[in-house]
Amino acid sequence: MSSDENHPSSDPSRKRSSSALQLGPRKKATSSNPLVLHGRHFGRTVFALCNYPALLTAGILRLEELQDSPIEDYPADVRREHKVFLNLIDSYPGLLDRLTTGEEDDVIHIGEMLGKGASGARGDDTKTLKSAVLEWLVPRGQVVIPPLSRNIKSDRGFNHEITGALLCPAGLDWSDAATKLSLKSGETAVRGDQWPMFLYAGYEYNPEDPWKGLLRSEILIFGFKHVFTSPSSVDREPKATRSGNAYLHGMKSVTKGSLAYVATQIRFALSSSSVFSRTDTVTDSENFYHSILDLLEDPDESEEVVDLMTWWTRRIFPNSSSSQRDVSKHSALSKIREKRAALQQQANANTT
Repeated sequence: MSSDENHPSSDPSRKRSSSALQLGPRKKATSSNPLVLHGRHFGRTVFALCNYPALLTAGILRLEELQDSPIEDYPADVRREHKVFLNLIDSYPGLLDRLTTGEEDDVIHIGEMLGKGASGARGDDTKTLKSAVLEWLVPRGQVVIPPLSRNIKSDRGFNHEITGALLCPAGLDWSDAATKLSLKSGETAVRGDQWPMFLYAGYEYNPEDPWKGLLRSEILIFGFKHVFTSPSSVDREPKATRSGNAYLHGMKSVTKGSLAYVATQIRFALSSSSVFSRTDTVTDSENFYHSILDLLEDPDESEEVVDLMTWWTRRIFPNSSSSQRDVSKHSALSKIREKRAALQQQANANTT
């Protein structure tokens, strides 16, 4: 189970500058330290591929710098890094005080504990999804032909008809023999920002409307439930079980980071690569993860993103998203809100 208590790109032009928001060395989490546990959830839901000691050290220094210059003066990658830093200190009570009053070694230690949690959770999810994803490739009752090994991934990726079709970049035709051969041989290199078909509902891509069905596929829903509401919840009605990560951490809505994280994990599980690594030029997982977040955090795409995140929260946490549900017509609640809106409108008119 993935429950906490139970168990770079080869193209230089795509290489990101040195940043804390890049994957640091992987360490297995074996501690119940609160910082480790927090790192597990933070990595899954906010930012997964992060060098935490560097994030904390740079964040503290930047807080001093921001007294003289606004964050808007910094490059986009630094602004994102600082946003993650602020999210982290806001999500862990007392963390900022510990960072600002402690010695440099204390800051490094805290970062290492958070990093252990994040990398440990990522490793656990990678391991369990490796076999779980095979159950989601074809409708229940059907079998995968030829069969795929649960422990060895060399026959996945573009080496298999089903996983190849799911990983085929949107806009390419997997049914075309030449395209299929080129992908399988590696002649056509797939970068992380070339999104695969499995991200789309029904695995159908409309080049005239690239937002249609994006990040709404069944396999993503299965993967999200597996990681956050427990593996056993995949085939049941949405419910955050008491053993699930969402319940344990009070998670009541789907976050942009969690959606990008699950998409990255599913993509890796379908691939033929055996080890999750930022230097893996075949999967280019870090670039893929960043590209999904780039879209979800793009202000120009806010209308579509809000609709997408509302859709996800209703699917995964239907009983915890009352603020996002439509209010029944003619109900007492609807009347109260109508009256409040009328009073507010009248007040605004009186002040103009």
